[in-house]
Amino acid sequence: MTAPPACPCGSGELLAACCGPLHAGHPAPTAERLMRSRFSAFALGDAAYLLRSWSRTTRPASLEVDGGTVWRRLQIVDAVGGGAADAQGVVEFRASYRDADGAGLLHERSRFVREDGRWVYVDGDVRSV
Repeated sequence: MTAPPACPCGSGELLAACCGPLHAGHPAPTAERLMRSRFSAFALGDAAYLLRSWSRTTRPASLEVDGGTVWRRLQIVDAVGGGAADAQGVVEFRASYRDADGAGLLHERSRFVREDGRWVYVDGDVRSV
């Protein structure tokens, strides 16, 4: 018998109790939780969830998740707004990964807003590492 999977977002919780419910359609309570669930979706290759969690104003028509990239660790650097009573928020993060070229780090300051009462990703500014 194998152990249930840990959540890729690094919360220390099981996937089924952390990002799994968001991937299944439950709304994220905060912008940070949406950010964590999006990281987990990248790690799990769930392009459909990534598109659903993207603002309709900036969402691409399609998205392919690179199966050769292994997302290893998420670090939340800063969060401004994005709480239960906010209409917008910013989450800055660093995500480490490994791909065919070796190890890498994505550092982004992402913007989130509420659309129809749900947190969605708008866009982000990639920071140099």
